[in-house]
Amino acid sequence: MKRESFGSRLGFILVSAGCAIGIGNVWKFPYICGEYGGAAFILIYLCFLVILGIPVLVSEFAVGRGSHTSVAKCFDKLAPEGSGWKPLKSIGIIGCYMLMMFYTTVGGWMLYYCVKSLRGDFTGASPEAVTQSFSDMLGNAPTMMIWMVIICLIGFAVCFMGLQNGIEKISKVMMSALLIIMVVLAVHSVMMEGAGEGIRFYLVPDFQKIKDAGIGNVVFAALSQSFFTLSIGIGAMLIFGSYLDKSRSLTGEAVSITILDTFVALTAGFIIIPACFSYGIQPDAGPSLIFITLPNIFAKMSGGALWGSLFFLFLTFAAISTIIAVFENLIVFNMELFGWDRKKSVVVCAVLVVILSIPCVLGFNVLSGFQPFGDGSNIMDLEDFIVSNNLLPLGSLGYLLFCTRKNGWGWDNFLKEANTGEGIKFPGGKVFKFYLTYILPLVVLFIFVQGYITMIK
Repeated sequence: MKRESFGSRLGFILVSAGCAIGIGNVWKFPYICGEYGGAAFILIYLCFLVILGIPVLVSEFAVGRGSHTSVAKCFDKLAPEGSGWKPLKSIGIIGCYMLMMFYTTVGGWMLYYCVKSLRGDFTGASPEAVTQSFSDMLGNAPTMMIWMVIICLIGFAVCFMGLQNGIEKISKVMMSALLIIMVVLAVHSVMMEGAGEGIRFYLVPDFQKIKDAGIGNVVFAALSQSFFTLSIGIGAMLIFGSYLDKSRSLTGEAVSITILDTFVALTAGFIIIPACFSYGIQPDAGPSLIFITLPNIFAKMSGGALWGSLFFLFLTFAAISTIIAVFENLIVFNMELFGWDRKKSVVVCAVLVVILSIPCVLGFNVLSGFQPFGDGSNIMDLEDFIVSNNLLPLGSLGYLLFCTRKNGWGWDNFLKEANTGEGIKFPGGKVFKFYLTYILPLVVLFIFVQGYITMIK
């Protein structure tokens, strides 16, 4: 079977960026940026993106392009016979399925709130009514189930049409619309009365905040955010490397995707933080920011129904772009492992993902008594912890070791693949080889261990 490929470089960048750009960019980054020193935090964050995020992303892309397969087969193809790397594929397969077990639920929330905003449900609503609306949604299993299924059907319908005619074509339109909507929302937000205080909170360097929070906590927050923002570690990005030709070097492509991902994260802050300060509301981090704090602002805002609809449309696009990208991984897993055609794989995956997503939906209502991390926790928290704190760092560690160890793919093979084509070249000196072989794996291991320490605390 002839392997599909992207029709254009822009298609690859937008699809890959769509996978990386997720809800965490919106409900976490602006808040922790403001809390941990504004521009000072951003500078630390950008440094970690360059020295941590980009090298791991390049290694994923290199394994994908070098093998022309997904994570389901890449180690079988590239690893030396009898070397023991092949079981590493299980991290990617399990990770992609488990990510979709809760991400589809969150995507359903976004689409549901987009519809509610278009209907004007929040126009003139009291804070109590807005808060109750979110609680009512979580407690209503049938409503949650319907919107989860709808978001799944949209994602699989796009993947059913293939790489170029479906994923690439739709992602170009969707990501372009996402970026335009974000700029419009950001301009509107910073023009609000009192928005200047929010911009100062968000961007002006405040070293006292770093001191108050503790330099160690700030550095780890920047480190972990730079690591998790690119969706590296479970092979979700690897698949798009496998669709690439050899015309461009991989470092330049990774840099372009990272810039786009960072632009979205920073612009989200310009949408959210000034609006919160303009209306005298303290910005939160997490779902409460998106589904309680911001709808309260839109309820008071002139033309709030329009701005709220645009905001949730932007979030829906961010969620769907990730969902489509990971669905493509799941579909190709079956095509490579079992020899199925795309149509059969889409149908099987659609049914399987919907079934696997049900526990997360029920975790907020029928199964709310199951609280794996104590009061207030739920099944989504458990699934997110397994993916974010375990599979992503362990998978990234695996790619780094595989690309640098002699009993793996090896440094020379990795470097040759990464630097094939025009564009920015990956550093190949002894110092950088030592860094990628020994230092960076230790950093990723530190993120893994610290995640457990934070959870226990």
